[in-house]
Amino acid sequence: MRSVRTRGLVVATTGAALALTLVGCSSDGDDNSSDGDSPAASADCADYTQYGDLKGKSISVYTSIVEPEAKQQTDSYKPFEECTGATIKYEGSREFEAQLPVRLKAGNPPDIAYVPQPGFLKSMVADYPNVVVPAPQETVDNAKKYYSEEWVNYGSVDGKLYATPLGANVKSFVWYSPQAFEDNGYTVPKTWDDLTTLTAKIAADHPDAKPWCAGIESGDATGWPATDWLEDVVLRTAGPDVYDQWVNHEIPFNDPQILTALQAVGSILKNPADVNGGLGEVASIATTPWNEAGNPILDGACFLHRAANFYQANWDEDVKVQEAPTDNGVYAFYLPGKSESDKPLLGGGEFVTGFSDRPEVAAFRTFLASPQWANEKAKVTGQGWFSANSGFDSSLLKSPIDQLSFKLLTDPSYTFRFDGSDQMPGAVGADAFWKQMTAWIGEDQADQTTLDNIEKAWPAS
Repeated sequence: MRSVRTRGLVVATTGAALALTLVGCSSDGDDNSSDGDSPAASADCADYTQYGDLKGKSISVYTSIVEPEAKQQTDSYKPFEECTGATIKYEGSREFEAQLPVRLKAGNPPDIAYVPQPGFLKSMVADYPNVVVPAPQETVDNAKKYYSEEWVNYGSVDGKLYATPLGANVKSFVWYSPQAFEDNGYTVPKTWDDLTTLTAKIAADHPDAKPWCAGIESGDATGWPATDWLEDVVLRTAGPDVYDQWVNHEIPFNDPQILTALQAVGSILKNPADVNGGLGEVASIATTPWNEAGNPILDGACFLHRAANFYQANWDEDVKVQEAPTDNGVYAFYLPGKSESDKPLLGGGEFVTGFSDRPEVAAFRTFLASPQWANEKAKVTGQGWFSANSGFDSSLLKSPIDQLSFKLLTDPSYTFRFDGSDQMPGAVGADAFWKQMTAWIGEDQADQTTLDNIEKAWPAS
């Protein structure tokens, strides 16, 4: 879970799944107000008359999307501001998940929040039923026109649409250096066994380095990258049907099949021979900022880093993101399944939630649910973002990783599942799951104890 999210694409379905797609947090919070100094060309305002004259109106937006992605967000609002006269007051925070409920309880909600977790949304609607405002009809119309039924359902509670999709992301990626692979004769693994073999070979070939590097520190959201690890492995060891049962609590969180998956994750993340290259011992994973954890790839201290497509926004500007081998270059490969034909895919996204029914807020929510906004966002985003909006113009994607993500998510041979922790109740997915996975790594907490503690946190009703 992290935002840029990353969590474009046209959604396709694969059985009960869709082929889609950011959470969590990155750097320090930032409060931005769009000021009209946009890098984009002046908008054609004919397409914006539908939103009305909003001159002098202000709309506050609160999110977990912080710099460098925050500027991409505020730049994407420029045409709306220019053509309607409205001002968007943007605030990104590393403490979003913890602070939004505090603000709701204090009677100081933002006009709009970008919520990365459908489970968190459901918890807010249950806890603050008169505070969370359902989507206005124009927004509902856009959602039903431009998003799949699955995506609409993610933002719905008891059949009522409260939140529309914003961004999308793919999480089943492993970052690496194509040059290092070429230099060492390594090939991209096609199966989980291939990945295990590659890990062992790297460890044997490079005693002064480690195969993997990882970090899960993310402010109040510390632990979320570890939940992604477990979710990805549950899909690979137990399969999508068990994954669905687990996410919906049709089987307990500590089901033996989930224990098997956690043990498989631990065979990498808790193995001193495999981690934490260039960063420290196993426990250092718990204190290493997630957005810096891949850096040792660049100096050969590690070779592999599991992270979503949106991780690309955290590489330094001089790092080349490309598949061809090059100095100071990185790329990502699909985290393989048990076999080449087994293709589970984990992803996520954010959802636009409203706390005011003022006309200007309704207009902005409708804009954010439109292809207009999705395409504008792609124009001002260099990398790490795309949309599940069916009107999205995929030719606007600039990054090869985003192009690869789009390809995977629209390929019906891949079985997509939305981030599990993001769908679970907030007390689990955005609290106990994060904290217990952090203790599992940082304190070497036992596998069974970790799962038992999360199961105990699941709400009784």
